[in-house]
Amino acid sequence: MSKISTKVPLKTTLAYGIPGVGAGYMYLLMTLYVMKFSTDVLLIAPAVMGVIFSISRIWDAVSDPIAGYLSDRTTFKFGRRKTWMLLSFIPISLGFLAVFSPPESLQDASLEIWMMFAILGFYSAITLFNVPHMALGAELTDDYHERTRLFGVRHIGFTFGSILSLVSMSLLISEETDPNGDIRNLAGNLAFLAVAIMSLMIFFSVSRLKENPEFQNRVNKNPFKAFRDVWVNPHAKILILVLFIENLGGAVIGVLTLYVTQYIIGTPALAPLMILAYMLPSALSVPFWIPLSRRFGKINLWVFSMVFTGISFGATFFLPFIDSVTARVVIMFVGAFLAGIAAGCGGAIGPSIKGDVIDYDEYLTGERKEGSYFAALNFVYKSATGIMLLVTGFVLQFSGFIPNQPQTMEVKIALISLYGLVPLLFYSLGAYLLYKKFTFGEKEHAAIKQHIKDNN
Repeated sequence: MSKISTKVPLKTTLAYGIPGVGAGYMYLLMTLYVMKFSTDVLLIAPAVMGVIFSISRIWDAVSDPIAGYLSDRTTFKFGRRKTWMLLSFIPISLGFLAVFSPPESLQDASLEIWMMFAILGFYSAITLFNVPHMALGAELTDDYHERTRLFGVRHIGFTFGSILSLVSMSLLISEETDPNGDIRNLAGNLAFLAVAIMSLMIFFSVSRLKENPEFQNRVNKNPFKAFRDVWVNPHAKILILVLFIENLGGAVIGVLTLYVTQYIIGTPALAPLMILAYMLPSALSVPFWIPLSRRFGKINLWVFSMVFTGISFGATFFLPFIDSVTARVVIMFVGAFLAGIAAGCGGAIGPSIKGDVIDYDEYLTGERKEGSYFAALNFVYKSATGIMLLVTGFVLQFSGFIPNQPQTMEVKIALISLYGLVPLLFYSLGAYLLYKKFTFGEKEHAAIKQHIKDNN
């Protein structure tokens, strides 16, 4: 077995988690606000934006595996992961700025084409950072529970960045409602500040982290074989199916939160606070989930968190039928808080289990291809997201949705069905499959680690 540290030093853990702040900020702003920014500010049709987001996910089917395989195959002395993380800051900056600063001279088809390439560019660029970064996390330790702590810190950083994006989103929403506001100028300025800070975080992280040189050049030269190995791995196969189903349920939550708060609850100004009610417990609960995973097992806790998430969002289905605004607000806040607690579990334990499955691949093949695995798993997430964003765009378009106007009950039911019932269905199904079919726990992981050690 490769000689890697079981206990990760605190300074390494923090250096690994810090770029998650910038990534979390960008991801949440892209997830929660770009659809609304495009339909309500740029006045692009929801169906068009649904198609654009779906195309971006289809492109990820190409870019994610390429990024993962190239990262695995890189042999630079600086590091196979850190090299790509460092290079990513330039296209990330250009893509994020392009999304939030489209030229005001562009209209109609030209604006739609600009947004399509801007969104494609950003997601391609963030892949160059995210896949190597996640892969590096799986390499920093081979300990079954230490990985949970490492990815838990990354999740806290990612969530903290998401919370910061809520401040920006609050400013943007206030600017939208101000008759004298200049929403496009504010969006551009915030984007410029974000890319500057993200770049500094990447520089700091790559200057502090050290990679294990023994892991370099331990992957088959044939990229198709590398990804075939992912599918041949029986535990990865189950995990891929579970993640696909789970993300079919979770994809619509982010993009529809602003629509639900404005058009169903009737309190758009509270949207950032409602999202904060989800984000805070998501980050603060991580230190509690880590010791619980040691006691009850990572798989059992992840199953519980998925069921809990589905129920929390499923309860929001009744919102359009409640007359009291106060009651609707309370239900939304409580649901967000409970779902946030569950998210803290999934954010820490999910990537940790992915790392365990990669160790099983080393047991089968003798190779270390974390990049290929996280690329494949990210592709599953993005594919599910693309499917649901396409569905969401067309549901909004054909249910009669009209931007910035009171919506009919038919539109409200369509919105809340996507927001409440879809997560309830898919999170429950994913939890069932994980509980029944995924059998690679702590005992099994310890056995393959010992086998690898005995044969090296």
